[in-house]
Amino acid sequence: MNRLKNLSFITILSISILSLPMSTDAASYKVKKGDTLWSIAKKYGTTITNLEIANGRTMNDLYEGESINVPDSISKEEKELLAKLVHAEAKGEPYAGKVAVATVVLNRVDHEDFPDSIKGVIYENVSGTYAFSPVQDGAINQDYTAKDMEAVNEAIAYRGQDNGALYFYNPDTATSKWIFTRETVTKIGDHVFAI
Repeated sequence: MNRLKNLSFITILSISILSLPMSTDAASYKVKKGDTLWSIAKKYGTTITNLEIANGRTMNDLYEGESINVPDSISKEEKELLAKLVHAEAKGEPYAGKVAVATVVLNRVDHEDFPDSIKGVIYENVSGTYAFSPVQDGAINQDYTAKDMEAVNEAIAYRGQDNGALYFYNPDTATSKWIFTRETVTKIGDHVFAI
């Protein structure tokens, strides 16, 4: 009886997943020799999971010449805003630190305690204080580099596959005692990343 219930559940789940609407903003991409899901996701600023969903299959193997759908899950404007934040927050930091800063923003978007958009997270204002100092001091309005955008696209490609950090800070300049109570998950350059 339990086996029949499990089989029924799996069948219903499979039908539900297959009936999910595919993104209408998908572009078609012809796979080239050496392409990986990661390289395609990074290039287009989407996630590996979104690539799999948009193509209705787990894509362990890509075949040269095949066409796949590439959904654009994040708008160009939000990517640019995130790249500006990365530039302002992680200028002078190693590339991995830039990716980690972008990842914190994406983790907040996906977390129930924060706004559900990149713009909402970046401009979140609690009691007159912005969550990110570059918003407070105007540095968010500076331009970004190609490396900053590359870091944003990499963070998007690996979205949801990291250590779950929701905060980052420089322990030499942080003024909030509260931030030091958060559990540290890693340190990259001058930044500590925490949950």
